[in-house]
Amino acid sequence: TFHLRDGVTYSDGTPLTAENVVRNFDLFGKGDKERKLTSSEQISTYDHGEVLDDHTVRFHFTDPEPGFPQATSSFNAGLLADASLDMTDEGFAPGNARRVIGSGPFVITDEERNTELTLSAREDYDWAPPELGKRGENTGRPDLDTIHVVVAKEDSVRVGGIKSGQGDVARQIEAPEEKHLTDAGVNILSAPTSGVNNQIALRFRHPLLSDIRVRRAIIAGVDRERILSSLFSGSYPLATSALASTAMGYREQKDAYTFDPEHAKELLDEAGWVPGSDGIRVKDGKRLSLTANDAEQQPRTREVVTMVQEQLKKIGIDVQLYPGDVAAQKAAQTDIDKIQLNVTMVGRADYDVIKSQYYSGNRNQLLNMTGDESIGDEHLEELLRKVSSSATSEDRADASGDVQDYLSEQAYVLPMFEEPQVYGVQSYVHGFRAESIGRPWFYLTSVEGEE
Repeated sequence: TFHLRDGVTYSDGTPLTAENVVRNFDLFGKGDKERKLTSSEQISTYDHGEVLDDHTVRFHFTDPEPGFPQATSSFNAGLLADASLDMTDEGFAPGNARRVIGSGPFVITDEERNTELTLSAREDYDWAPPELGKRGENTGRPDLDTIHVVVAKEDSVRVGGIKSGQGDVARQIEAPEEKHLTDAGVNILSAPTSGVNNQIALRFRHPLLSDIRVRRAIIAGVDRERILSSLFSGSYPLATSALASTAMGYREQKDAYTFDPEHAKELLDEAGWVPGSDGIRVKDGKRLSLTANDAEQQPRTREVVTMVQEQLKKIGIDVQLYPGDVAAQKAAQTDIDKIQLNVTMVGRADYDVIKSQYYSGNRNQLLNMTGDESIGDEHLEELLRKVSSSATSEDRADASGDVQDYLSEQAYVLPMFEEPQVYGVQSYVHGFRAESIGRPWFYLTSVEGEE
């Protein structure tokens, strides 16, 4: 049950009502097939909302959903005015950002499709949480007048823009650029994403990965510390579990991911894989050759996979990087014959993040779902369900830890590093923060002394 505060309005002047809130979460929780709007993975058991009175709503679920309060605070659960909720599927398409009418401190006032957005401060905004008051209890208009968001896909453009003073904040700063920026007087903010670590998920239903000895050999054959020291900075801590150490429910998996290439070779020998003429192992006429995806949204994936390829070749495993753009990569991920090693991660500030990542009804990042609509391990499915169905935080934390234990015992994933969002921030920018999973947050931001 949620109680709504008085006086909240959308930027088009319409009030935020109980009926409007229910409409928002009915769309968020169930989607709309006719408008091609998908439901949220964060509340997969949502059933319906109910208006109790003008200021009270109640939400109903088919199963316990203790992660729902956190889900309501996520960026994609932002409430929309009725005019936005009434849009057709074309209205939600790129190029219509100004039609997104929210109740927050900024309003989208201009859009250059795929290149730039302009957000302007809302003059009548006055309902930020008191703990976010900029000056005591002042919860009103933000200090910034406008925010210009420029899309720059190339790393060099983002870095060059902030080094030259053309930008005030730059997101997704690659590790090799951090020192260059600090030498130029730019501050570096490394914000944890507090969820499932950057990792390689092993698609264990594939014939080449069905033997746990092969999966354990892959894990023992990868020198993660060398990869991190070669490609990354201190902003990227070595992973010690499937979950980040900052994530809710984290449990350390001590010694589960130790580099031991000689042991890796022994495991492959035991599994019947023998070195072929080119050094790659063979069994029953088949080469031990696996393909990884190119997760463009994750930092330095190509370089990481290249180093994994070099290291695993030394123990007799061939690794290839699947070619193609983002669309080709996404399509290939559903084909077990194309992708067997899945580079993946997800952030969320709730115990449910581990269920969201692996459960067959959510992201299913072990990529094992087939016609039977499972990931091929009912015990894992049950452990994941327990994370979201347990009533207390203590029980949910224990359930999450049990999932992490099982993932390491079965060698289902190879966690690489705790993936941050890294920002370059000019010294004259004050109050810039990142929210719980690393996304930028500008309500308390101000700019002083800019030349």
